[in-house]
Amino acid sequence: MESNHKSGDGLSGTQKEAALRALVQRTGYSLVQENGQRKYGGPPPGWDAAPPERGCEIFIGKLPRDLFEDELIPLCEKIGKIYEMRMMMDFNGNNRGYAFVTFSNKQEAKNAIKQLNNYEIRNGRLLGVCASVDNCRLFVGGIPKTKKREEILAEMKKVTEGVVDVIVYPSAADKTKNRGFAFVEYQSHRAAAMARRKLLPGRIQLWGHPIAVDWAEPEVEVDEDTMSSVKILYVRNLMLSTSEEMIEKEFNNIKPGAVERVKKIRDYAFVHFSNREDAMEAMKALNGKVLDGSPIEVTLAKPVDKDSYVRYTRGTGGRGTMLQGEYTYSLGHVYDPTTAYLGAPVFYAPQAYTIPSLHFPATKGHFGNRAIIRAPSVRGNTNQLLP
Repeated sequence: MESNHKSGDGLSGTQKEAALRALVQRTGYSLVQENGQRKYGGPPPGWDAAPPERGCEIFIGKLPRDLFEDELIPLCEKIGKIYEMRMMMDFNGNNRGYAFVTFSNKQEAKNAIKQLNNYEIRNGRLLGVCASVDNCRLFVGGIPKTKKREEILAEMKKVTEGVVDVIVYPSAADKTKNRGFAFVEYQSHRAAAMARRKLLPGRIQLWGHPIAVDWAEPEVEVDEDTMSSVKILYVRNLMLSTSEEMIEKEFNNIKPGAVERVKKIRDYAFVHFSNREDAMEAMKALNGKVLDGSPIEVTLAKPVDKDSYVRYTRGTGGRGTMLQGEYTYSLGHVYDPTTAYLGAPVFYAPQAYTIPSLHFPATKGHFGNRAIIRAPSVRGNTNQLLP
């Protein structure tokens, strides 16, 4: 059997070799295995255009380990033209439970998500399908809290290549300090992957401090149609001492009576408005304003469908956040507004990162549709859907 570290045609000695050879002969696509994945197409035969734009790739998870391209390709072909499929393989010749499929355009990818998520591929085996993104962002922990953004940016550019930006959040208790971690944005997924490899624990220290490095989980993307109806604002970088009453008063100053209610959690809050126009006006007026001595960031909150709140990315190796029956609340920027909006989805804050080491004890009992879900994990290191 072919080793994961060797290149080849991806067929010799593999399971279902005859079926895979028949598939390649029928479609004319190439099938090559290297570095732990088997790539079908990319590009397909006769493709002269540029590769499909971002947003055309989907993640297919929960694959039976003995299922291969000869079963999955015909299923995807019914939905649209496949540009590329990458199936992750183990050393035993089985798949690793997931694959990435790139379609020729975004609409085909959206259709595939709708049609294939929860599709029964075999008796009792349902697929888990969602959008895939190229992760270009790393989490870097262990940074001295006295370091400013400019210092961290300069240091990361010294030790890694392709750095585009650094995102640093001020401490909730002391706005002059950072929280001990930063998110580093790279120009490409490849650049981020190379940086992650270089920064793995023990190899490099920053300012004489050992660091923790892993993929940051990207934001969940919400379509424009859904976002166009949002009338809840997310307010970040508040002082711990700032009260809900103070926030409500500040936002009602823009238009008296416009705010329905405010929910503050530590140093961030959600502000509910009666209508979207008032929310948009308040966001423009108050973003960047100093409140109780701290400049606040104001953006639209993002609604997330609880039934499909599972995130997989190329960067995190297909790992996703799952809903929990017993909730763990990691000081994440998530809460459940269904007390105000019957049947409303969960809202989470844009770029809502959590501090992985802080967990409240799980509350016993079943929450049903009112369940609070775990915020996107910085590390993606708990409750993985896939082994």
